[in-house]
Amino acid sequence: MQMRILLFVGLLLIYIFTILGNSFLICTVILSPPLHTAMYYFLCNLSFIDLFYSSTSVPKILFDMFSKHRRISIIGCLTQMYFGLILGNTEYVLLAVMSYDRYIAICFPLHYTVIMSWRTCKYLTVIMWAGNFMLSVIPTTLKPFVFCKGNKLNHFACESLALLELVCGDISFYKFILFIGSLFVLFLPLVFIIISYICIIISILKINSADGRSKAFSTCGSHLTVVFILYGSFFMLYGSCMTTYTGQGKQYSSNIKYISIIYGAVTPVLNPFIYSLRNNEVKTAFRKLLTRYSASRSL
Repeated sequence: MQMRILLFVGLLLIYIFTILGNSFLICTVILSPPLHTAMYYFLCNLSFIDLFYSSTSVPKILFDMFSKHRRISIIGCLTQMYFGLILGNTEYVLLAVMSYDRYIAICFPLHYTVIMSWRTCKYLTVIMWAGNFMLSVIPTTLKPFVFCKGNKLNHFACESLALLELVCGDISFYKFILFIGSLFVLFLPLVFIIISYICIIISILKINSADGRSKAFSTCGSHLTVVFILYGSFFMLYGSCMTTYTGQGKQYSSNIKYISIIYGAVTPVLNPFIYSLRNNEVKTAFRKLLTRYSASRSL
């Protein structure tokens, strides 16, 4: 019981900081005209994803910790799964889009505002969200789930692979779709990010002044940190990811269900603090907002 209370308090604090941190970042960007650029537009998208991705599972996990009947309806479970898939997949693609933004900013600085116009940002956003929606939802509408293997889910949340253990008949179609999806939303964005940063590094090394190189590197620092955290945790904790997606073995539920805590709670709380603490523009904008607010209160 003592351990459960500690876990509850820890997870609750993480969730509160996730809500506050991401809300703070979104509000700061919206209320500060100097931050109305493509980079911060995509950063708002990232905070939006973290805010709602954490909210798809963490509140239910917190409620279930002290509930005698840990239940969820089929509709509720599928809704949680679909939102988790769409938001989680979109985050990886968004990091690739953000790496493209940094590539244009550093390699083509004079053409940055033209290439990364608001029109381009909106097109990229629509493609990103619509593509991940179709990839996450359409396949299961073509072949809907039919459950017949009990109603007990060995997981903290309605994660897709855990849910497949309750599906009747041959599930190779669903695992194939998940495997293909993982290539498109995990590995292809990673390859794109790596190529973008190779080009960025080559361009930075051509800058003559050390100060110029330092400034160029600093604009990528926060994004690289987030990429390392997200993909680092993925490769460390999903060491058997490919085996899982191809369906060899049934060790999924006992091993990977704990990873949902990291993806659902810990990772979303880190991103806003990384971008806030490492980014001078965000800190400056926040101080100006505080000064403006204090001045308005004193009048």
